[in-house]
Amino acid sequence: MDVNLSTQTLTAYEGSVPINTFIISSGKRSTPTITGSFHIYIKARTARMRGPDYDTPDVPYVMYFSGDYGIHGAYWHNSFGTPVSHGCVNMRVGDAAWLFDFASFGMLVKVHY
Repeated sequence: MDVNLSTQTLTAYEGSVPINTFIISSGKRSTPTITGSFHIYIKARTARMRGPDYDTPDVPYVMYFSGDYGIHGAYWHNSFGTPVSHGCVNMRVGDAAWLFDFASFGMLVKVHY
């Protein structure tokens, strides 16, 4: 999958064919989303996410790709298309559900501007 931070989109691929594109919300300026090539190494239908200034229960459809950086549904905002997260790639919950079912362990995640 391809995460484009400039366009705030995530595109899912089957091989080299794009099959779905979603509007996302990446990390804000003070907590940017990391760039590079990664692989999904944990999938969880729900997870609690905590940081210095947040504690969010029941985060849906979590797929971690590097440390605490992940792709997941976000029920607490509707600012998709704008970087507002703490570094994760936020998606609408329904979009995250589709991607969670589509994505496999080890799937490549490319994050770039």
